[in-house]
Amino acid sequence: MSEPEFWDRQQQAQATVEKLKALKKVIDPWNYAFKSASDLKELLGLLDSSQPEALKEMQDEVLLIEKAVNDLEFKRLLSQPLDKNNAIFSINAGAGGTESCDWVEMLLRMYTRWAEQHGYVVQMIDFLAGEEAGIRNATLLIQGPYAYGYLKAEAGVHRLVRISPFDSNKRRHTTFASVDAIPEVEDAPEIQIKDTEIRIDTFCAGGAGGQHVNKTASAVRITHLETGLVAQCQNERSQHQNKAVAMKILTARLYEKLRLEKEAEQKSQYGEKKEIAWGSQIRSYVFHPYTMVKDHRTDHETSNGKSVMDGDLDPFIEAYLKMNVSSNGKGL
Repeated sequence: MSEPEFWDRQQQAQATVEKLKALKKVIDPWNYAFKSASDLKELLGLLDSSQPEALKEMQDEVLLIEKAVNDLEFKRLLSQPLDKNNAIFSINAGAGGTESCDWVEMLLRMYTRWAEQHGYVVQMIDFLAGEEAGIRNATLLIQGPYAYGYLKAEAGVHRLVRISPFDSNKRRHTTFASVDAIPEVEDAPEIQIKDTEIRIDTFCAGGAGGQHVNKTASAVRITHLETGLVAQCQNERSQHQNKAVAMKILTARLYEKLRLEKEAEQKSQYGEKKEIAWGSQIRSYVFHPYTMVKDHRTDHETSNGKSVMDGDLDPFIEAYLKMNVSSNGKGL
């Protein structure tokens, strides 16, 4: 078996396992809630007032069932076809030099912690360090059920206000970083990429990654000539693996571009006008002179900035998804 065939089979097997995990994560909670409610209903008929300890246990069980049902109800917000997919997640520094690169590194840590808390697998695909410190940009593949459904709520510009550790005069600085989330797509028959439509460049991988780094031209950059979209990968062990991952990213970006174009066309037919502003911030993280993290779309806010930077993002994500359900009448 050739190396390309081996890695193709490995990817197919991994995709099958991920699909099974996704189905199990949906079915198991429903089965638990249904069985627990049925058992509780039967026990309720046998309970009398002379059994206070049993009553307390049943009350605790009711709370557990209520939480399970609320979790299932929250999953209902993720009803779009691509919500269940893995996410290709990118963080890019804005204007601000070293301060902005440090902000990207902080966001990378925050999202990595959030993903790990949810049992997701985080794979670094591409990474460019800042000139002095921090990270210029990073691209991750976050694998797990509904990774994209959750992380699409985070796409946009994130603003940081703090006393910069890189300023000897201890002045307050404002800096920005942009976050992008697109779904990984396994089957996209409408996206057919021909060899004549792309340019493939190879280069030596940079940064951490093993003995092959900076010694062989294993990193791959693919440019789609018509659209100018670029995808690259440098963290796999072989050039073939990097090319396969880069092609997967390019396919996802082309699919997302097509989806957005169709969505814009449908909205224009109904005369809907919506501001398209890449530079509009969605959330502010203020750490001086007070501590406040506020989402400007939902107005959800918290003064516990440390918890947010440690990955406590669920309240922000849930508020965003509920806002879109109430405004659109359905999930995104």
